[in-house]
Amino acid sequence: MSQNNFGEIRVFVEVARRGGFRAAAEHLHQAPASVSEAIQRFEDRLGVRLFERSTRSVALTPIGEQLYTRSLPAVTDLEGALSALDEEKDQVSGRLRLSAPYSAGPFFLDDLLASFAAAYPNVQVEIIYDDKKVDLLTSGIDAAIRSQTMMASDTHAVPVGPELNMTIVAARSYLKDRGTPTHPRDVLEHDAICYAFGRGDRLAPWGFKGPDGSFVMQPKPRLVANDMRSLLHYASRGLGLAYIYREIATPHVANKELVEVLRDHLAPMPRYSINYQSKRHMTRRLRAFIDLAKTQNRLQ
Repeated sequence: MSQNNFGEIRVFVEVARRGGFRAAAEHLHQAPASVSEAIQRFEDRLGVRLFERSTRSVALTPIGEQLYTRSLPAVTDLEGALSALDEEKDQVSGRLRLSAPYSAGPFFLDDLLASFAAAYPNVQVEIIYDDKKVDLLTSGIDAAIRSQTMMASDTHAVPVGPELNMTIVAARSYLKDRGTPTHPRDVLEHDAICYAFGRGDRLAPWGFKGPDGSFVMQPKPRLVANDMRSLLHYASRGLGLAYIYREIATPHVANKELVEVLRDHLAPMPRYSINYQSKRHMTRRLRAFIDLAKTQNRLQ
C-alpha cells in the first residue's frame, strides 16, 4: 500500500467514525474542505460511492460500511503502534546491544555498564565481548566499543575510558637468557607474545616514540592470543616479551613476577571509542549511554 493510499483510508475511517467531515477535520488538523476533497478523490479512484451526503448529515453506503468494517482494525492497530512509538521516544527504555573487546570489560566498561544499568532500570543491556569488526548496519548492534583503528571511516566515535598506556614485560628468567632490549629495534631479535584481534588474522602492532615521532614495529610472534590474561601468563612462564596494557601488568611487575623493558620508548595507544552509525533518529537509550560515558570521561 502506498503512503497516499493509507492517507486516504485514514481520512475515510475518521469521517465514518466521527460522522462528518468537520469533526474528522478537527481530529486530523485539516480544513473541512481538504477532508471532503480527499474523500472525493478516494471515491473516484475506487469507482464507488462510500458516503451518502446531505446538507445535514453524512452516512455510509453499504459498500462504505463494508470497507469501514474491514479497514478500521488495521487503522486502529497502526495508530496504536505509532502512539507506542511516541511514548518510547519520550522515555529511556528498550534493549541496548553493545559489542566490545574482551579487555575493555575489566579495564573500564564493566563499571560504566553497571552505572548505566542502575541509572536506567527500564533498559535491558546486552554486551557481546568480541574483537571482530562489526557491521553496524546489519549486525543489530547499537554501538561498538573499539580501538579507533578498528572501525569503518563512516562511523561516528566518542572517546571512552582511560588513556591506554602500554608496556613490554618479560620474566627475569627470559631476560637473563636472552638479554634485555635497550632500543625498540631490539624487539625484532626476541620472541614476541602478541595480541591478535578477532580470529588472529590481525596482530596488534607495537607502538613506540622517538625523536621523529611515533612509529610501530611488528616483531615475529612466538605466541599469539586474543586475551591479555593469556599474554601475561605466557610472559610469566619465560616464553618471550609481551606487549600489553600497563594497568593490567602493574600488579605482576610490583610482585616482581615480571620486569618492564623499554618503558621510556613506548607510545600510548588511542583510547577506546563508542562507535555508532548515525546521529539521526538515535534512540534515547543510546544517547543516554553516550552522555553517561562523556560524564565519566570528564571525571577521569
